[in-house]
Order: sequence, then structure tokens, then C-alpha cells
Amino acid sequence: MKQALAAFILLFFGLNIPSNAQLSKSDIIEASESELRNSLLEFRDYLSIPNNGKVLSDIQLNLEWTKVALEKRGFKTQILTSNDVPHLFAQGKIDPNKKTILVYMQVDGQPVDSSAWNQESPYIPELMEEINGNWEPIHWNFIDGEIDPEWKIFARSASDSKGPTMTFLTALDILQKKGIAPSVNLKFILDFQEEFSSPELAKVVADNKKLFESDGVLIMDGTRHFSNLPNLAFGARGIATITLKIFGAKDDLHSGQYGNFAPNPVFAASRLLAAMKDEAGKVLIPGFYDGVEFTDSDLKAMAAVPESMQEIQAELGIATAEKVGNSYQEAMQFPSLNIRGMRAAWVGKEVRTIIPSEAIIEIDMRTVKETPAERQVELVKQFIADQGYHFVEGEPSDEERKTYSKLISFDYRIGSEPFRAEMESDFGHWLEKGMSLVFGENYIKTRLTGGSQPMAPFINILGIPAVSVRIPNPDNSIHAPNENIRVGNYLEGIQTCLGILSQSFN
Repeated sequence: MKQALAAFILLFFGLNIPSNAQLSKSDIIEASESELRNSLLEFRDYLSIPNNGKVLSDIQLNLEWTKVALEKRGFKTQILTSNDVPHLFAQGKIDPNKKTILVYMQVDGQPVDSSAWNQESPYIPELMEEINGNWEPIHWNFIDGEIDPEWKIFARSASDSKGPTMTFLTALDILQKKGIAPSVNLKFILDFQEEFSSPELAKVVADNKKLFESDGVLIMDGTRHFSNLPNLAFGARGIATITLKIFGAKDDLHSGQYGNFAPNPVFAASRLLAAMKDEAGKVLIPGFYDGVEFTDSDLKAMAAVPESMQEIQAELGIATAEKVGNSYQEAMQFPSLNIRGMRAAWVGKEVRTIIPSEAIIEIDMRTVKETPAERQVELVKQFIADQGYHFVEGEPSDEERKTYSKLISFDYRIGSEPFRAEMESDFGHWLEKGMSLVFGENYIKTRLTGGSQPMAPFINILGIPAVSVRIPNPDNSIHAPNENIRVGNYLEGIQTCLGILSQSFN
């Protein structure tokens, strides 16, 4: 009798007590479309905050914004600091009968060169539509009417990764309005220096293992596959960077007076780099690919991803792909060697007739579990030594200049470690249920993504799997000028999060 009376009172007064009801696909579509306008306006506000992870004032502004955003959604927050770098942790009420998921969110973005953007500032978000092949700004008031999924929002971190963060927060708003509790306990970790390989994250996790205890990490970061299908990615490559400086004469020299006499370090750099890769794109450094092998199930999983080499090449504007692996998916499973920048003297309007005194080469290497970064760095260094180079610290001394004809400095940094989760697991199956609810069979699973994410601390220290939900469109120009997110992808991101958070995880 008392239970019936209590139920009547709750019903009569309309009290909103969270339930564990599950949303249907039509519920998810309707609710996400209804909430889209409000979400985009809050997203615009979030994108307006500069977020260079090397600028402390940027970190502080974003920390304050995200702290308020999580607290107003009912989560308790605390700041975890290591070496003066803050990380924001948050969690909701813990139900011992539910699994607990740790949600990883990246807050910072790559540095910007505002002059290279087709808008006033990367931190003044622009809503744009494509007209005759060009992206033209439209007024934000357009979202008061029918919202076109083909519109895009241009701003730094629109895709990487404030967009994915906002889709998750919007899904929480929808559940709250409907009085539905997420199917899992939620914890959050917000990272303000991901673009610099999250240097303090491992220590933060190690120092707070109890706090981070969970059954899996849901990564709200990463671009979709070329198909732009909704995408779960079960791993990522690691990264290491190397800076080489090849020395010529002590000073820049006049090319007329010293041409044919003083060696030009640019030619030396060209010969060295050409020796590292063949014309097919395969790295020639001995042992570089050692350890990478695929099982039949690995090959089957990669073959299941719908992709056409011809279509990808056409999209990229290249005639031929490098011959590392037999497909795009296979190529992403190997370590890579990339020249990410070079500098010697001047070009363009600043060009001058000199022989430069040095050539600087910036290298990045993506690594996989079988090819640890420390090993790859040593392989590169040994290869350079085998080409006859003498290594110096800083600038070469006069004695070294007199003694050695090939002088080089070698500096490196190891960033995020590679990780890979099992594709067949309870955690993976839970995520798949959410994807299937919304998209049926029209989504994909990828074994490994080509980029890097700082998940190794959670996997190595906590012993839990990590999987990323990929939301942004593949043509999003992350890390570059004119970064963007397609509104249709943003909407599907909200739907993805709602699908996942309404599925039971046993």
C-alpha cells in the first residue's frame, strides 16, 4: 500500500527520478535533433576559448569552462596536478550494481597561425556552407531554422577534440531531461596537453589508481575512417620524434664565391633521407618492421572494413600509395617514418644566393606494440652512424669540424605509447550494442588507427581496455588551418553516445 501511494505521489507531482529505461532508435533520433540547436550554441562558446596546451592561461580558461560544464550536469570534480600541469577528474554517483566507464576527453588543440585560416580567427567559430566548391560563412541564426547536416563549423579543435566532448555532454543533457540514468557509472579525465603527448598523465594515473578504477576507457577523440561511417577504433599507434641538424661551414656562404668548394648540407640531408626509404615507400633501415605479424583473425577484421584504395588515393590527390601493407588498413598496422618538416636558409621573397651553414630535419615515427619507440630511435641513430656521420652535442667544435666531414646532431623525444584492445571483449561488445541500436550494421570497427592517443597509462597501470568512438568527418583538417566538423557528424556523435549510454553492460 505504501509503495503504491509513493508511486502515485511521484506521478502526481511529476518528480523526475532517474530510471534505467532504454531509449529506442526513434527516441534517440528525435531527441538528438531537438537538442541540436542548444548543443551547437554551447559548442560555439567552448570553441571560442583559445586552447594551446603550452599556454598556461589557455589551460586555466578551459579548465574553468569544463569544470562548470561537468558540475552543472551533476558530476563532482577535482583537479589533479603533476609538475604544475592540471588534469580535471570528475565522477557521478557510483552504483555498485553497474560497471564503471572512464571517459577520456582531450581539451587542448594544436598551435595556430591565424593568418593561414579563411576566417578572422580560429577562435571565432564560423558556421559555413559549401557554395560552388567554396566554403562560405553563414550567420549562426541559421540554426534557428532547419539545420543542414552538410554545414560545417570551422574552428581550432572543432574536431580534435572539443566536438566529440560536446556530443557526449549533450547526450547526458538529453538523458537528464528524460529522467533516464546512464547504463554505467561515469568517471571523466580531461587532458589539457594531449597535443604534447600528455607528459604528466602517466604520473597522475599512477598516483590516483583507486580514483581511476573502472572497467574500460571510452576515448572521445579521433577522426573517422575514409568512408565516414560511424567508427570504433580498438587501438592507436605511438609516436616518437627526432630532430637532426646536419652541419656545413661555420657560417652561411656566398654561393658565387664558394659554390663548387664549400659543401652544401642540404645535399647531404637529401642523400641521407633518400637512403632511409625506397621509391615504394618502404623504410630501408634494418629491423624497422621486425615483429609485426598478423593472425588470420587480424586479417579478417581488416578486410571487413569497406574501403577502396582507388577512392582513397583520389580523395588524397595521389596517383599511387606507398607499398607498406596490402591495403590502407594494413598500412596503419606498421610503424612509419615521416619527414614532418625541413629548414635550410630562406625561400620565396626572402630567398638569397647562399650556401646554408646547416640543414634541419624534423622526423616523426609512429610505432606499434611490436616496435617500441626506444628501439626505433636506436635503429635510426645506428643507420645514420652507418652512413659515416659523427654525432655532436649542440654545435660542433673547431676540432670536430677539422676532423669529420659528416657532422650531425641528434635529439629525440618519445611521446604516447601504442596500445591495442581486444576486439572481442565484453567492453567491445557493449560499445557495439550501442552502435547497432542507432546504425544497424552501418558502422565499422578498426583494429588500429594511424594517429596517437595517450592511453598507455590506463592500460599499463590500471589493466583496463581502451576504445575510441570516432565522430569527426575524415576531411576535417585537424592540426591544420581551417579545421572543421560536419554538422551531420556532430549530430551522429550525439546519437552514438545516447545509443551507448542506454545499453546495459553486464
